[in-house]
Amino acid sequence: MATRTTYLDHAATTPVRPEVLEAMLPYLGAETFGNPSSAHRFGRAAKAGIETAKRAVAQALGAEPNQVIFTSGGTEADNLAVIGAALAARARGAPFRVAVAASEHKAILAAAHAVAHLGGEEVLLPVDASGRVDAAAFEDAVRRAVAVVSVMWVNNEVGTIQPVRDMALRCREAGVCFHSDAVQAFGKIPVSFSDVPATLLSISGHKIGAPKGIGALVVRDRQAVEAIIHGGGQQFGLRPGTENVPGIIALGRAAELAVAEQVELERRLTALRDDLEARLVAQFPDVRINGRNGNGGETRAPHVVNVSFPGTESEAMLMHLDLAGIACSAGSACSTGSPEPSHVLTAMGVPPELGVASLRFSFGRTSESGDVDALCAALPRIVEKCRSLAAELNR
Repeated sequence: MATRTTYLDHAATTPVRPEVLEAMLPYLGAETFGNPSSAHRFGRAAKAGIETAKRAVAQALGAEPNQVIFTSGGTEADNLAVIGAALAARARGAPFRVAVAASEHKAILAAAHAVAHLGGEEVLLPVDASGRVDAAAFEDAVRRAVAVVSVMWVNNEVGTIQPVRDMALRCREAGVCFHSDAVQAFGKIPVSFSDVPATLLSISGHKIGAPKGIGALVVRDRQAVEAIIHGGGQQFGLRPGTENVPGIIALGRAAELAVAEQVELERRLTALRDDLEARLVAQFPDVRINGRNGNGGETRAPHVVNVSFPGTESEAMLMHLDLAGIACSAGSACSTGSPEPSHVLTAMGVPPELGVASLRFSFGRTSESGDVDALCAALPRIVEKCRSLAAELNR
């Protein structure tokens, strides 16, 4: 009898939704396959599809259609935001300096490193034990007149929600470009480009039921960012190249669904998260829930649970959980296979021995209470076995 598979890695990726697949399929067929830059009917049909999807994404995010720039995903959107804003600043004689949170996704950290390699400066903003950016360090960065401050809306490993509205307002007041990676926020908590006056905002399709390979950067001021890919004049020249029409159609439909279902999904995932955490604490008194605010007032997104099981190693835990039919991760999927503790947990001050013993369980639209039941039924045996193995190895 086949083992039932429990998927608890929605923060890594999500399955393509049937409604999304249905929307994009015509643009893979013989009638609407055209290049959207072509003047003939095939090109016009593709262009019309892009414009419809652009309006859908803009409406979902509280933006204007001409502010939406489609990319190959969240990583490209983040690179365009950070490197592009730094290059634009340098071109107008402003400081070639970027400030990013130490707990950012590697796409942001690597982009900041790239600016440094180009002769600029990168500033890392420290975070506290819950993953929130240090307010004094943020204020100091703004006063230093950086080209861009980039702080992710929701952390991909621990779910911490940053006060992005306050940060965006402060940056606007100081005349500083503010970017937020909203990849893990969009669809899980309210995200509005009209309510949060960020200059730049990144999203990714495969986190909300669209296929991999499509994302977007929302750009409030096109003068604030310079292209990092060069070619034709598509998308105002900010992201040239023939557009991924089926992917764009898919992102538009996925964005519509994400916004329509966000409130109910947030309620349901919050209940699943709280149930899982309560059961983990009851089963393992020494478990550490990373990023949870112990002072009351939840500051985490509803879909991410990051826990450390003392005396275990996450890679061994992942293997045994997979054998039991349970899929999760040891932090960001982009860093899987690294023997080092997560840079996010390290930035939060989590001790190395707990950092290498952490797992991320993440919920999504298809998650249900049975997934929590399956995980909690399997964990005691697996934790005991992994602790025994680790003790043997460390003798």
